Parts: sequence; C-alpha cells; structure tokens
Amino acid sequence: MKAGDLPAGGGLSAVPAPGPDSRSLVAPVPGRLSALAELTKIRIAALSTLSAATGYVVSRRAADPGILTSCLGVLLLAMGACALNEFQDRELDRRMARTRHRPIPAGAMEPGTALAVALLLAAGGLGILWGLHGPGAALIGLLAAAWYNGVYTYLKRVWAFAVVPGALIGALPPVIGWTAAGGDPLDPRVLALAFFFFIWQVPHFWLLLFRHGSEYEAAGLPCLTGLFSRRQLAGLTFIWMLATPASSLLLPIYGLVRSPWIGMGLAACGAWLAWQAAGLLWGAARNEAFPPVFRSINLYALLVMALLFADTLV
Repeated sequence: MKAGDLPAGGGLSAVPAPGPDSRSLVAPVPGRLSALAELTKIRIAALSTLSAATGYVVSRRAADPGILTSCLGVLLLAMGACALNEFQDRELDRRMARTRHRPIPAGAMEPGTALAVALLLAAGGLGILWGLHGPGAALIGLLAAAWYNGVYTYLKRVWAFAVVPGALIGALPPVIGWTAAGGDPLDPRVLALAFFFFIWQVPHFWLLLFRHGSEYEAAGLPCLTGLFSRRQLAGLTFIWMLATPASSLLLPIYGLVRSPWIGMGLAACGAWLAWQAAGLLWGAARNEAFPPVFRSINLYALLVMALLFADTLV
C-alpha cells in the first residue's frame, strides 16, 4: 500500500470500449496472470510486505515461522487494496495514456471481476492476520486499507499535497508486522520506524512529478507542478530527501539498532542519499537528472531495511 500511486496520463482523449473478444475469460493463462499482477500492483504490495517483515523482525529480534504468515496476510491485504484502487480509478485510468493499459480500462478484466478479486484478497489477508496474529494486527491493516481506498484515493483528486497525509498508508505496514510479532503498536520504537517510512514516501512520490507532473495536470488532477516552478519543486523535494536520513537517526536513538556498526552503516547510507539528492539542485531543468535520484531513494529504503535485518544477526 503505497501513497504515491497516483494515476497519470498524457491527456483526456477517450479510449474506445474493448470488444467482448478481449475479455479475461478468453485470455490465455499467462495473460490472466499478467493482468492479475497489474491489477494488484504486485511490486507496491511486495514493498509493503517487506516493510511489514522489517517490523516483525525488529520486534522479535529474530525471524521465526510467524513472519511468513504475517507477511502473507499483509501481501494479500495490500494486493486487495491496490486492486480496489484500480476499480475505483477505472474511469480516470481509461482516459489517460499512462494507465489505459491497466486490466480494467484495457478490457482484460471486467470491473465486477476486479472488484470481487479485490474484496476476496483483502478479506483473506485480514482473516490471516486476525486468525493467526490477533485482532490488533488485523485492525491496523484495516486502517491502512481504509485510509488508502477511502481517504487518499479521493483526496488526491482535490488537493496537490494529498501525498503528505497519504503517506500514513506506507507507515502502517511495519506497525502491522511489529504487532503481529507480539509488540505494542504504541511502542515508541515502532513509531520511530513508522515515522521513517512516512517521511520517505513524500519525496519518493514528488520525484515522480518531474517526469509525470504535466500529465497529471493535463488529466485535471491537482499537482505541485502547477503551484511551483521546477527549481522550487526541486528545492522542496531536496529538503524532504534530507529529512529522510535524518529520520533514520531516530532508529538507534530509540533502540531499534543495537550494533554500532549498523548505526554507522545507517549514517553512511544517509550521507550517500544526501549526496544523491544534491543532484536535484544541480539538474532542476533537466529531465534526465531525476531518474537516478528516484532510483537512489528507492535503493536507500531497501538498504535501511537490510541493515535493520542485519542488526538482529549481530
């Protein structure tokens, strides 16, 4: 469940409705699997699952069999929420170049089928979390899905800064994992971890605006590129990128990192990200300057999670 998954496209031209021969019922199995992966935004769901696994491991200080069931629950719930989001955005997606290839607007799946898949996956994920890890983990998962599908999905259509409250969605999976492992969801340690993921998501999404902002505007969606110049947006994103490694310093302060070597690793990764972020200021006018920075912030999140996993082993 990721806050920055805002539909985008290159215009408002209508796409003809697909004929019956393109329906998923006659599609080959590989095509159906590809449509299902696209519908459920499997890569976004996998990242949410990985952050939940991080919360579980740092809570237990070990990886036991419970991590598999908790991750399965989060994965299914995240896939269901993403599929429901595509159902909700189907008409918007149909009008835009970047998203008209998605299963519903492309005719690879009927809206009713997509809705059924979304509800089934979400219910399965919640059932696993509730049945195997208690109501606490399930209710936090339900909150994340409700915030994504009930709040952020509609807020992004009316407010250019919607990603800031929407970042709560990505902050909750590690809390689910922590709670599934038996931890207190209000423990300051997991709140520090959630805060890190909250801060990280904002610049992660804003970096996409440098490539797709004009498409969002053409689609009639509020966008920061309509409020700020590219240089101003680069400066704003740069500040949030610096705040991301700064927030990671809370992890050793609150006791989530015990090894001094891991702490130094976090500091080194933070310094590297700050150096990468400087590229925003140097190349604010060049489109090619932003993909490397976007890759860097994604890699940085993976490195932080890897370091937290490693801290449980040393």
